Amino acid sequence: MAIQSIERAAAILRALAGGSRRLGVSELADHLGLAKGTVHGLLQTLKDEGFVEQDPESGKYQLGAALLQLGNIYLDVNELRGRSLAWADSLAVRTGEAVRVGSLHGDGVLVIHHVFRPDNSLQILEVGAQLPLHATALGKALLAFRPELTDELLGRGLPRLTQTTLTTAAPLRKALEAVRETGWAAERDEAVIGESSVAAPIFDRRGDAAGAIGVAGPTDRLYAGRDVQPAIVGHVREAARAITRDLGGQRR
Repeated sequence: MAIQSIERAAAILRALAGGSRRLGVSELADHLGLAKGTVHGLLQTLKDEGFVEQDPESGKYQLGAALLQLGNIYLDVNELRGRSLAWADSLAVRTGEAVRVGSLHGDGVLVIHHVFRPDNSLQILEVGAQLPLHATALGKALLAFRPELTDELLGRGLPRLTQTTLTTAAPLRKALEAVRETGWAAERDEAVIGESSVAAPIFDRRGDAAGAIGVAGPTDRLYAGRDVQPAIVGHVREAARAITRDLGGQRR
């Protein structure tokens, strides 16, 4: 019975990891062919251990932060993160800003590596943080190559985080088209007022956008008037191309 419970709990975690949205008890039960009571009991245990989290509004479940703690060893050997370390350090030095490397996780961007801004200011390590796809440069760099996920997010409605957050189809699709054309993404005060970011996608051997690397910092340092500082764009794109090359990847 204990082994069966472990197998069922693992199946729940895989189901949550394989989707691009939160799932409810009924959805999981139908997907796994289990009784709702069984699924609910396992979810409560997983929730108590921090392996899943429940959205207070919808009541649905998603993977929890405790899995990241167990995944620290994985992060150390993860190829994307490993190939990004030196380039992320170099990008922080060149731009003077904090650097994030992220990969797609559900309907957000999971920060798998974070380099502090090279100054003496107080900063918080963001590894394990999940950022919104539609309101960050990392997210846009990935979302640009996931049209089906873009459709799903727009269908569910995008949260407005600031006055400049893109929440409707036309402006978001236009921004994502620009990412595909130029090879880089930006956002200005869309997630946090006064903070902006610039990022570029990292491609794997299959030509898929496996991750993204970018800088985040005060808007007045990343932007010159209405436009992003050209030097920052250049440094970010160079880092993304270098990591893509080290991964043996190429853009389709």
